[in-house]
Amino acid sequence: MKTVITIFSFLLLQAPQIVHAQLNFENLIRSGPADAEKLVEAYANPLLYGFGLGMNSGWTNTAQALKPLHFDVRVIGTGSVVPTSKQTFDVSGIGLSPNLRPSDPSRVLSPTFTGDTQNNGPWMDLFDANNNKLISFELPGAVIKRVVPTPQLQLNVGLFANTEVMVRAAPKIRLGERFGSVSLLGFGIKHNLAQDFFPKDREKIPFDFSLLAGFNTVKYGRNLKLLPLDGMIPENEDQVTDFTTQEVYAKFDNYLIQATLSKELSFFTPFVSLGYSISKAQLGLRGNYPIANSIRDEKIAYITYSNPFALERTYLRTFRGDVGFQVKLPVLRIYGSYGFSGGYGMFSGGIGIGF
Repeated sequence: MKTVITIFSFLLLQAPQIVHAQLNFENLIRSGPADAEKLVEAYANPLLYGFGLGMNSGWTNTAQALKPLHFDVRVIGTGSVVPTSKQTFDVSGIGLSPNLRPSDPSRVLSPTFTGDTQNNGPWMDLFDANNNKLISFELPGAVIKRVVPTPQLQLNVGLFANTEVMVRAAPKIRLGERFGSVSLLGFGIKHNLAQDFFPKDREKIPFDFSLLAGFNTVKYGRNLKLLPLDGMIPENEDQVTDFTTQEVYAKFDNYLIQATLSKELSFFTPFVSLGYSISKAQLGLRGNYPIANSIRDEKIAYITYSNPFALERTYLRTFRGDVGFQVKLPVLRIYGSYGFSGGYGMFSGGIGIGF
C-alpha cells in the first residue's frame, strides 16, 4: 500500500513538470465578466473534455470480479489525446462584445489549454463605451501540448455474488503555487453476469461479461493575482481595492456505465468494453477583479467585479470504446488499455498490488 501511494503522489507532484507553463488565467479575464467567461470557456474546453474522459478511464481491466474479501490497490495514469481541431479557437467566433477586438484583425486564432506551448495567442484591444482604447493584452499560449494527464488511485474489493466495489480517493493535495491543489473521491460497482450462469464450474465459462457503474468527483483550486495595471485608478470611491482573495476553482463530476467482455488466458486477460460517459464541470472565479472601464482625468479607471462568473456545463455525453489487458502475477498486477471517444484517444497504464 505504501508503495502504491508513493507512486500516485509522485505522478501528482510531477504535474507542474508535465504542464511546464503556468495556468495563466489572468490574461483571459482582463475584460468584463461576459467576455472573460467566453474566453475562459473556449480556452479550457479541451481540458474539461479530456479530463472527463480520463477520469472515466481505468475503472476495470477485466470482466472478472474479485473473490469475496479479496482486494487490489492500483495506480493508473491516463492520457487523453486532444485532436488538432480542438487545439485552437477563433476569437472572432465566440461572441465577444464589440468592445473587445483583436489588435490585428488578420490574427484571430488562439491556442486552447492544449496545443502550442511556445507561442501566445493574439493581442486584444479593450475599448470603452465611447470607443476609446483602454488597454491591450495578449492571450496565453497552451499549457500542455496535446495530452491531458489524469492519475487515479483506486482500491477494489470483492463482495459476494460475483460483485466488486471500487473506491477512488485522494485528500486535498497542494501541487505548489503554479498549479494549485486537487482532491478526488469516487465509487464504482461491477458485477460479472457470466458467472451467474456457471456458479459451480468456472472452467465452463467461455468468457466473462460484466456491467459497471462508476462516479467520481474532482475538485481543483488555484490562487490568482490580477492587479490594476500601472497608473490605473478606481472608477469611484465605491470600488473595492482588496484583490488578495482571487481564485479560479473547478469541480468535475464524472459518470460511467460500461459493459466489459474478457477472457482469462493463464496470467494474461485481454478485454474489450463499450461504455457511456457523462462529465459535468463547474468552473468559476472567486474574489475581486479590477477591470478597465473608462478614462478619468486622462487615466484609465477600473471597476471591481466580485465573483465575476461561474460556468456550469455538461462537457461530455458520449459513447466510448476501450481495448486492453491485465497481467496477473503473484501479488503484482499490470494494466494497459487504449480507448476512443468523440475524436479523442485515451491510453492508460498502471500497476497494482492484489491479494
